[in-house]
Amino acid sequence: MTFSFAKSLSRAIRSQKKVAEILEAVLQPPARKRRRSASPRLVTTVGFGTNPGRLVMKSFLPVNLPKKPALVVVLHGCGQTPESLDAASGFSRLARKKGFVILYPEQTRSNNSQLCFNWFRPSAIARDRGELLSIKQMIEYASSRHKINANRVFIVGLPAGAAMTAVLLATYPDLFAGAAIVAGMPVGAVRDAMSALRAMKSGAAAPTEGWGRRITTISPKPRLWPPITIWHGTADRVVNPANADTSIDQWLGAMNIDRRSGDVQTKTWGHLHSWKAANGSAVSLYSIAGMAHGLPIKSRGGAQRIKDPFVLATNISAPLELMRLWELPRR
Repeated sequence: MTFSFAKSLSRAIRSQKKVAEILEAVLQPPARKRRRSASPRLVTTVGFGTNPGRLVMKSFLPVNLPKKPALVVVLHGCGQTPESLDAASGFSRLARKKGFVILYPEQTRSNNSQLCFNWFRPSAIARDRGELLSIKQMIEYASSRHKINANRVFIVGLPAGAAMTAVLLATYPDLFAGAAIVAGMPVGAVRDAMSALRAMKSGAAAPTEGWGRRITTISPKPRLWPPITIWHGTADRVVNPANADTSIDQWLGAMNIDRRSGDVQTKTWGHLHSWKAANGSAVSLYSIAGMAHGLPIKSRGGAQRIKDPFVLATNISAPLELMRLWELPRR
């Protein structure tokens, strides 16, 4: 009797396992779909140059790239990693749809305990030295390795990465076809960490020679500057929005554009200010009403779906707007 009962129980357990396996196979999505929904993996590259700034090079390379693709360089902010920023912003998902290469230079804790690019340290941002040269070497390596169109290299940076973006643009303007500075600082505003904190909080003090000279001293030759967009939230409590106005003054001064010649448009998300030089150089300010410190992005699920504290749900998506401005169409 006991043996019969045990045998029946064993058959029942086997039957339950089979039913569970069938249900799991039916309910579980196919492996191919799971791979598509997963965040793209960033690849680390070593040996890209002398790397005097001791940074890490990470990138995303979509399959089936077109000939001579574009390159988009993304510089993260303090407390971020390329992975956290990429997952929240969706840059590599856009790269997969539109067929361009993404380069993510990464700061290390041995350089800065808060993972900030050292935009405030003169030795880190001098021409052909430090972190600035490391990023330039990454761009040159990626451009050669992936046969990048030299006229289609773009750069975007968030706070500390935005300040570094501005320095890269001022130092190597011929490298870029467009740039976006998100919650950043003017070039040459500070010379150490303490003055950087003060300037971020209260606004950078104007130099006697004018802000534009800080750019033209670095790159003195007259030139056609790539289009520059500056993004800032009006409720930013980390980097005072006054720094956005200062950055506008700086780039307009460098391009010899009269600030009074600008145009302003009211948008659902705030105000768009635009200026254009006779030679075609252009500067724009995206002033996002009520936005705090970070990158504006549209999220279907709202703020609760965004995992990075410096990627913020708003009525405009900076990544999508940059795709439009930089003419990176869906393939």
